[in-house]
Amino acid sequence: MRVTVLGAGTMGHGIAQVAAMADNDIVVRDIEERFLEEGVEAIESNLQGGVDRGKISESEKMATLDRIDTTTDLEEAVAEADLVIEAVPEDIDIKQSTFKEIEAALTGETVIASNTSSLSVTEITSVLDRPEQAIGLHFFNPVHIMGLVEIVVAEQTDEETIAFAEEFIEEIGKEPVTVRDSAGFASSRLGVALGVEAVRMLETGVAGPRAIDRAMELGYNHPMGPIELTDIVGLDVRLDILKYLQEELGDRFRPPQLLRQKVRAGKLGKKTGEGFYLWEDGERVGVSGDLEGGR
Repeated sequence: MRVTVLGAGTMGHGIAQVAAMADNDIVVRDIEERFLEEGVEAIESNLQGGVDRGKISESEKMATLDRIDTTTDLEEAVAEADLVIEAVPEDIDIKQSTFKEIEAALTGETVIASNTSSLSVTEITSVLDRPEQAIGLHFFNPVHIMGLVEIVVAEQTDEETIAFAEEFIEEIGKEPVTVRDSAGFASSRLGVALGVEAVRMLETGVAGPRAIDRAMELGYNHPMGPIELTDIVGLDVRLDILKYLQEELGDRFRPPQLLRQKVRAGKLGKKTGEGFYLWEDGERVGVSGDLEGGR
């Protein structure tokens, strides 16, 4: 299969990697060469980590990289694609304009998928002439490790597209969970509900970030606590999702003031070196100094 991924960022390059490892031909498109170079470097680093741990061979690594092409040209990227997956910023206007550009450049019966984690797939795809061939494919970060992909069925999606999506996800070694399109779907709504309550606990001094995270890791076998996960996702991303869910579902998703303050201060988590934790070279090294009870 020929798969096009739009966006070479964290999610885009991860999706490209797992699809290439399953013997698909991949084209990654982004607006600048430097973003593409960074994306390919990240894929190579992930694959090398797999080689170092004995998960894949050196030849498998090289074969995967050989299946990945890059371009800044949208028409070139989607030409002859069987599936196009957008992994652009989590903004409804950007996603809708991207979908319109994709459809205008297509010549065949191509399925178009959005990697949105919370926005309405029905609304995103409403701008298409053929919305029945569009669907949501919500991958999880880091894509090459996480086993779940949430398949989000829009109001317009037809049965053939659903079957195509489920088969593709199984083919790349992931577990599909198919849900109806609703605000936050299943995973994001539950995950954000846990995350926002954890931030409220920080805000009211119930416990520090380490204590909250360890409670969920040890008490509920979560691989990562909700505060650390918020830092990795990005506080700005989490804030935008909460605003959207508040609008759609009510004040139980109202963003905490502490989260707003962090975002205003530019403390967005791992990507900026500070959120609720301090980060250096991608590793957690301490707790943000403006938190009380930071144990």
